[in-house]
Amino acid sequence: MEISREAILRKTHYGLNIYAHVLRHYYQGETVLSLSGRDCKPAKNPFNADKPTLMVKVVDGIATHTDTEEAIAQGNIFDFASLHFSLEGQALLDKINEELYLRIGKERGFYHQAETQPAVALPEIVKPAPPVFSYFNKPVTNTIPSRQVSLIEVYHLIKGNDFASCTSTLRNISEPKDARKYKAQNFDYVTFSGSFSKRNDANLQRHSGLLTIDFDHIENIPSLKDSLLSDHYFETELLFLSPSGDGLKWVIPIDLTQAKHQDYFKAVANYVSHTYQIEVDQSGKDISRACFLPHDKDIFINPKYI
Repeated sequence: MEISREAILRKTHYGLNIYAHVLRHYYQGETVLSLSGRDCKPAKNPFNADKPTLMVKVVDGIATHTDTEEAIAQGNIFDFASLHFSLEGQALLDKINEELYLRIGKERGFYHQAETQPAVALPEIVKPAPPVFSYFNKPVTNTIPSRQVSLIEVYHLIKGNDFASCTSTLRNISEPKDARKYKAQNFDYVTFSGSFSKRNDANLQRHSGLLTIDFDHIENIPSLKDSLLSDHYFETELLFLSPSGDGLKWVIPIDLTQAKHQDYFKAVANYVSHTYQIEVDQSGKDISRACFLPHDKDIFINPKYI
């Protein structure tokens, strides 16, 4: 299956994510692109002695660049990626698909690998360290964490059978008041946004760089899952069913060098409202927001971690 430019642009925020990916190879640990709308502030150009002369913006649905000193020719993201990878044509598109874990042509729907896609031996890659945050044993009135856990540990806990029994019991309770009481007493929980000495915002020890968006009482959960996983603006780190079974928990990364946690939450909530016509739970604005851990065998985790 040949990979198209259009498919890559759909999964990389018009190609901006590719610019960022390439630039991180040269400037590790730095903010390589600072986005304002669909334009970026001047960035360092590795092909012009690291001078901040690279200008990136989105034009007609594709990220493009110029260099203020004309050190490189004006072009689009595929021209820029070609400079870095020294590839062109289909070989370049295949390389971008592989390097950014886009999985184009390797799966169908959310999780299923395309039946016609042959197995491919991928080169060894260095996985990023998963974010770390606090874990609390039930009940929710317990505000002292038992330990720190990583995103991938929580993924395995939710996917496994640790919480299958309490999740099944909760979903069979018809009275909302009784369901809330049962959930508060019988579910362990985490604070995805950070590590705490005690669960309140004042006792934050370290922010994880994650933000959790709660979607409650969703009529078409498969459709919303598909939309969130394909969202052009926000990368999904973790996505799973809520304990009640009629909502979703969407965990996304945020850059605290660009804005505060609460400002990110407001911006994302507004974006979701306008894009998906869904109002999100406003409690997510709290850094110490508790997130109960249910059972969901179909939980999604960003493949870069596994």
